[in-house]
Amino acid sequence: MKRSRLDSVLLYATAILTCALLVFPIYWLVVTALSEPDQLRQLPPKFWPDQPRWGVFAQILAERPILQWLGNSALAAIGAVTLSMTVSVLAGYSLSRFKVRGGQSLGLFILTAKMLPATLLVIPLFGIFRQLELIGSLWSIILAHATLIIPFTTWMLKGYFDTIPRELEQAAMVDGCSPLGAMVRVILPVSAPGLAATALYGFVLSWSDYAYARTFLTNAQTNWTANLGITTMKGEYVSNWSDISAASILVALPILLIYLFLERYLVGGLTAGSDK
Repeated sequence: MKRSRLDSVLLYATAILTCALLVFPIYWLVVTALSEPDQLRQLPPKFWPDQPRWGVFAQILAERPILQWLGNSALAAIGAVTLSMTVSVLAGYSLSRFKVRGGQSLGLFILTAKMLPATLLVIPLFGIFRQLELIGSLWSIILAHATLIIPFTTWMLKGYFDTIPRELEQAAMVDGCSPLGAMVRVILPVSAPGLAATALYGFVLSWSDYAYARTFLTNAQTNWTANLGITTMKGEYVSNWSDISAASILVALPILLIYLFLERYLVGGLTAGSDK
């Protein structure tokens, strides 16, 4: 059906308005980082500073251990994703291929765990980690993040495995593969886009966590993650929002770069199951 001129105008206007609403907070974050702290309190506000402070990023890197915080965030995210993907692949494949009594209920129970807020799990996890002497260690964050990631990634992978024909595994087993060998040699390579999209989702979820890091890493400053480190830049009475905004941009930059490089794989992984 041919679209009328009015429909096209409304469509483009909606798209432009949506993009503006999404991009403006990021733009204002950049403006805040480049402005002098005194300029932030001026009315009416300036939408671009007269003399942008381009050196604020080098200043923040020199004054704060941002790189160490970023390294800790990366280690925690990589560890949580590795653990979560190992468990989720086996769990999702089992739920997809093996029909047992209570299997559907078990799957729904796993999905229900995703609906629990992180604040509800903080207290029992803190007790467990204290018994295991993991408080202050990145291992506590890795294990805690895995509890958040595994429920949803298990269902993501189950849905993806459901779209793959069983004949592929059966043909591999006819050629001599065991069920596990068929999964590793045939199913996982075919599922590469879905695995990449799921892993990226888990990485972002771990990278953006604050609640668990604030609870479990308070005793070890050298193990702070980036989100936790930035909150310590806020003063009790006065805060330098320019420096905080600059640090926030540096912390968000790795995720932005990952999305730019893996965007086509992410979109392909999320939509590939629909056309199998």
